[in-house]
Amino acid sequence: MAKAAAKKAADTHDANPKTDPKDVSNQIKDPDQWTTGGEPMTGAQASYLKTLSEEAKEPEAFDPELDKAEASKRIDALRKEAGRA
Repeated sequence: MAKAAAKKAADTHDANPKTDPKDVSNQIKDPDQWTTGGEPMTGAQASYLKTLSEEAKEPEAFDPELDKAEASKRIDALRKEAGRA
């Protein structure tokens, strides 16, 4: 019985596209390649960007009009400056 369960688990693992090493669809993409990058930044992005800009003493880095991709890039830049990257 244990062998059957192990085989079923292995078969399920093999059938899952997210566990396929050749599937790169869930890898980190450049924000410029995001299909939703032009949408307004999320609430989480806005909150984190505001916090990072205050910590970096660069309040001008926060712009509520940024889109998702621009906010992501700015967050990454501020994280690198702060040594968090």
